[in-house]
Amino acid sequence: MNPRINVVEYDPQWPKIFEQIKLLVWPELENIAVAIEHVGSTSVVGLSAKPVIDIDIVVQNREASLKAIETLKRLGYLPLGTMGVPGREAFKRPESSPKQNLYVCLQDSVAFRNHIILREALRKNSDLRSGYARLKIQLAEQFAGDIDAYCEAKTPFILKILRDQGLTESELVEVAGANLTL
Repeated sequence: MNPRINVVEYDPQWPKIFEQIKLLVWPELENIAVAIEHVGSTSVVGLSAKPVIDIDIVVQNREASLKAIETLKRLGYLPLGTMGVPGREAFKRPESSPKQNLYVCLQDSVAFRNHIILREALRKNSDLRSGYARLKIQLAEQFAGDIDAYCEAKTPFILKILRDQGLTESELVEVAGANLTL
């Protein structure tokens, strides 16, 4: 059986945990990457979330991505590949580190733009933020231990936000495909 999906109230420690992780990885990546971003629900003040920090290491090109992957391997991260998401490499965290989803993303990828556009829309719009929080709590209860069904069920809400923020239909198809192949 899969672990129970746990969506909790916003925790002001989440940005601090991101900063702790950043202090560990950024000094090793700053000459390779262009940015490190706290993304996902834990990056939005006031939004309920699964207590897992989502992090995007942003790189300019595939060469930089390969260098970042090697650097993260030396830091104890296990590469998981793209997991079906173009322009993004996923990693399993070292056991001793805080719960996190860490990705290396090409700066022009839909995967990275999706994260930033969604984060900014939720930060700016309290109605969207509260609606998304209610949905996530409901879906966590409804799908309990089925993370795939949970992600799939919240995808239409995410796609509506991204559509309203100007993503093209082909970009929306890519985001939908990524959310349905977890």
